[in-house]
Amino acid sequence: MAPDRNLIVIVGPTAVGKTALATSLARVMNSEILSADSRQVYKELNVGTSKPTLDEMRQVVHHFVSTHSIRDRFTVFDFARESHELLSRIYQKMTVAFLVGGSGLFVDAVVNGMDELPDVAGDIREDLNKQMQQGGVEMLFAKLSKLDPDYAEVVDEKNPRRIIRALEVCLGTGKPFSSFLGQSRNKPDYEVCKIGLEIPRDTLYERINERVDKMVGEGLVEEVRGLSTYRELTSLRTVGYQEILEHFQGILTLDEAIEKIKRNTRRYAKRQLTWFKRDDQIAWFQPHQEDLIRKHIENSLDIILNI
Repeated sequence: MAPDRNLIVIVGPTAVGKTALATSLARVMNSEILSADSRQVYKELNVGTSKPTLDEMRQVVHHFVSTHSIRDRFTVFDFARESHELLSRIYQKMTVAFLVGGSGLFVDAVVNGMDELPDVAGDIREDLNKQMQQGGVEMLFAKLSKLDPDYAEVVDEKNPRRIIRALEVCLGTGKPFSSFLGQSRNKPDYEVCKIGLEIPRDTLYERINERVDKMVGEGLVEEVRGLSTYRELTSLRTVGYQEILEHFQGILTLDEAIEKIKRNTRRYAKRQLTWFKRDDQIAWFQPHQEDLIRKHIENSLDIILNI
């Protein structure tokens, strides 16, 4: 591995404190952060995505925050390609960069490279898209749960693009989508240190509930109302936005929508932990253990932090 291409990866469930810790570390190390969050990348999604604060953005350069439009097609492949191009430029001026976020597929694509998935017949995707229009993403997720329960356990059940892609492979090959993951990759040439953040589950769930209430107070309903004409876009079929859209459609009362956001966010946090706990290269800490985390980074990368 190249000693001048160190990548510090900070992962964990939503609301655990990844951004605050990463900003603190990156600031004193004079480094930059790549946000591995599949929702923060969209400039129109603000209140419901808990982006870094203006103060955090002033302290440290954050990439992939409000850089694309919800009208753009932005996939994990795009993120991996743009991240590697960006890291190449960053490593020309510094030896350490940060990759921070809770989107497991985004993190995995940068750290481990992309999976080579089999080609499948185009009519399978067309048929799945028709099924989604008739029965919704929930119906497709139920089908995926039967064909590939391992992947269904970690995928975002509100993301039709990922569910359809997985089902394409399952139906086209007769094998679970998860069986192709991690099989054939060209790993990037980075020296990687992986940090996982966790807190007691009850505490995490309290934070999630409080964060949702804060989002509502800061104008989540108004933000979604302004985006309602784009309700069919995949980028809006996500926790925090889908539930408010259901409220506008008369399916849920506002109180019911808020409670559903909290419940779905807790479920998402559980799936995030399930995904990351499978990686035995991640060293786990609590967010307040910053001194221990610094020491671990120094030992893992054989560097001395300028702190």
